[in-house]
Amino acid sequence: MRFYEYEAKALFARHDLPLGARRVVNSADEARAAAAEIGGPVVVKSQVLSGGRMKAGAVRFADTPDEAAAHYQAVLPIIVNGERARAVLIEAQSRVAQEYFASVTWDGRAKRPVLLFSDMGGIDIEEVAASHPEHLSRTHFSSLLPVTERVAKEGIAAVGVSGAALNRLTPIVHRLLLIFLRYDLTLAEINPLARLEDGRFIVLDGHLDMEAEARSEHAALLDELGIDSSETRLARPPTAFEIEGARRNAIDHRGVAGNVVEFDGDLGLVIGAGGGSLTLFDAIRRQGGRPANYCEIGGNPSVAKTANLTELILSKPGVEKIAVMMNVVSNTRVDIVARGVIKGCLRAGVNPSEAIAVFRIPGSWEGEGFKILEHYGVAYCDRSVSMFDAAGRAVAKLGAG
Repeated sequence: MRFYEYEAKALFARHDLPLGARRVVNSADEARAAAAEIGGPVVVKSQVLSGGRMKAGAVRFADTPDEAAAHYQAVLPIIVNGERARAVLIEAQSRVAQEYFASVTWDGRAKRPVLLFSDMGGIDIEEVAASHPEHLSRTHFSSLLPVTERVAKEGIAAVGVSGAALNRLTPIVHRLLLIFLRYDLTLAEINPLARLEDGRFIVLDGHLDMEAEARSEHAALLDELGIDSSETRLARPPTAFEIEGARRNAIDHRGVAGNVVEFDGDLGLVIGAGGGSLTLFDAIRRQGGRPANYCEIGGNPSVAKTANLTELILSKPGVEKIAVMMNVVSNTRVDIVARGVIKGCLRAGVNPSEAIAVFRIPGSWEGEGFKILEHYGVAYCDRSVSMFDAAGRAVAKLGAG
């Protein structure tokens, strides 16, 4: 779940990170008033969840309140990577001497969080890593032990920063580490983190992503920031399909059967098993298929909940068939999933034997589940067929019409 820049900065402010004067505005008059209140030159920044604002012309600089109002009207309608602005941020301009990059994320291979730091901020970190690897450090740290300033100092010093800059940057980056851990984030990034001409440091832009499963634990914070529980908050606003998936998932507390992400394909996916769902999604693509969605199903959802998900996916324009696949399951009954997807097909007005390209869920109560599938003529396979091969069968069935 991604935060808008102004929300990220509101959280940064709670932890005393250095920020410039700023106001969120929703009209040209508010932009004019905010610029007058801040005083001096300001930056007018469209608030979207995706990157690329500068290239799209959605970030502009104003010297006067009237110019800020004019820029507000200019940037508000700009579409950035298919996304419209939710609001506009008016922020004081800063006289920058140097820009840095600081980011905390999870390293899946190391199974530990990692601090990325560079003294070449303001540009894509991928470009720095490829062209100037000596200017990018990677410092792993424990998520279980207390995180001291030493981690931040090591990461900063590794790219050659020393002296007063090192001493002033260390507490800022250390607070970023603490924010990452405290709020169950998957990304906490400052880019650029700027050293001003007068020697002060300031956060010019920030990005935060929170683990979706942590939303309930931090519900009070999200409510204070004005983030509605229905917002999926990916790198773009949720689609109507995704909002409806979240709604259907929330109706019944039993298991998970929703959390859908929409894609522009023709094969609907009812998949689960944690990392297995990602494996299955990739397998469909490697086999030449075009997924219409990603989702998670598991934790023994009810028949009704599974049916609701199936019906939703089949209602998506362009979906021709669905693939129902999981790894070997122990806490999800195969027969309940089978009943659910068949019920969803029938409610959608389609023949289960034609709509379900493949059913591959081996595990608890699989014998009963397979009997149900046989009754409706649905193609299924057991654990002797790999997930990759099952994905290939689904793609082949779709291609055969």
